[in-house]
Amino acid sequence: MSELRKQLRGSAVDYKIAKNTLARRASDGTSIEVGKEAFKGPMGIAIGYSDPVSLSKKVLEYAKSNDKLKIKGGIIEGKVCGDTDIKAIAGLPSREILLAMFIGAMQSPLSKFAGAINATVTQLAYAMEALKNKKSQVES
Repeated sequence: MSELRKQLRGSAVDYKIAKNTLARRASDGTSIEVGKEAFKGPMGIAIGYSDPVSLSKKVLEYAKSNDKLKIKGGIIEGKVCGDTDIKAIAGLPSREILLAMFIGAMQSPLSKFAGAINATVTQLAYAMEALKNKKSQVES
C-alpha cells in the first residue's frame, strides 16, 4: 500500500485505509453517502480532488501489478460505479484532452463558415474588378 501511496502522491489524490464504521459515519451528509453500503470488509479509499480519469488510471495500473488489490467500485460525482464502470472511465482521455477535443469541435464549423464568407467576398471583389476592366476596355 505504501507503493500505491507513492504513486498517487504527486497528484491531487489521497489514499486512506479506514475502519468501515468510521467511513460510514464520515460519509453522512456528503456526496459519498450514496455508496456507504459498500463499506464492508477490508478496504482502502482513494479520494481524487480534480480528475476522476487520472485517479482511475493510476489505481488500475497499480491493481494490475498487485494481485492483493481488488477494485470494488467507486463514487464519481455522487454516482455509484462498479468495477467495470471504473475500468471504462480509466479508458477515457484526460480532462484536458477532452476539453481540447470539445473546443476543436466547436471551432471547426466557425472556421469553415468564416472561410466560406471570405471566399464569397473575394470572388465578388474579383468579379467587380473583372467587370471594371471589361468596361474600361470597351470605352477605350
